[in-house]
Amino acid sequence: MPRSIWSGSISFGLVTIPVALFSATEDHTVHFNQFERGTSDRIRYQRVNERTGKEVEYADIVRGHEVDDGEYVLVEPDELAAIAPGRSKSIEITGFVDLDDIDPIHFQKTYWLAPAKDEYARPYTLLTQALDQSNRVGIASFVMRGKQYLTDIRADDGVLALDTLYYADEIRDPHDIDTMPSGGRPHANELKMATQLIESMAMPWRPRDFRDTYTRKVHKLIEDKRKGREIVVEAEPPEPTQTTDLLDALRRSVENSGRGGKRRSSVVDASKSELEEAARELGIRGRSKMNRDELASAVKRASRKAS
Repeated sequence: MPRSIWSGSISFGLVTIPVALFSATEDHTVHFNQFERGTSDRIRYQRVNERTGKEVEYADIVRGHEVDDGEYVLVEPDELAAIAPGRSKSIEITGFVDLDDIDPIHFQKTYWLAPAKDEYARPYTLLTQALDQSNRVGIASFVMRGKQYLTDIRADDGVLALDTLYYADEIRDPHDIDTMPSGGRPHANELKMATQLIESMAMPWRPRDFRDTYTRKVHKLIEDKRKGREIVVEAEPPEPTQTTDLLDALRRSVENSGRGGKRRSSVVDASKSELEEAARELGIRGRSKMNRDELASAVKRASRKAS
């Protein structure tokens, strides 16, 4: 069973629900240690005084914030501890807003909230269903691990989810980017062709069909090197489309999407369920007995014949 990372209660009005907080996501990034090339010696880092070159004990290190070019204000650990917010024992909902009013850019990380004990299931379920029916989320702030978070609490498939949110002053203005287009309208035929391409590539959102292909390739690279296999370097990605070729590229993309071009480009990264669907569309026999790799090969062959 997953371990909770915080426990306390949710409060709204006169209602209090004891809950526990669990992480809703996990990182599957492959982590590496550093070694000196040609040896099996690990690389270690030391805290070194840049002027003297001598190692400094952790107890002798203070933090400094740069307030001007080369000018720092030094702060002692106990000074920071004195103003640090205490751990919240309760997540107090200050109000409810329409979920659709929250710009997705504010969402930071998602957690699951579970009732602390079975006896609190009834008020927990009540809040979950009320949020679901109203399409509203509770807005609250609480402190966890020495940091204050702005959060929303929402219903998600019969359970409560808590999202940490970015504060308004943490969101960057996209118009501060120099290369952001400031005007100019596309030609009508380009817009029509782009819209047609988008519609031809429309598909249902099924997150289970998408895989982290880079992480999969990293694992394969490690396994291949461990077993002494030959490492094959993939081809370079295609060059960006030039503006003068845009309409022609759009036209050819629309044509390819109708001839299985989209399917051919995505076979390598497709999930088994997606390959089964493609095999069914192509009328491939014996598909129900094929594994994923066999399906991928069969779809590739059938797509080439179809084009």
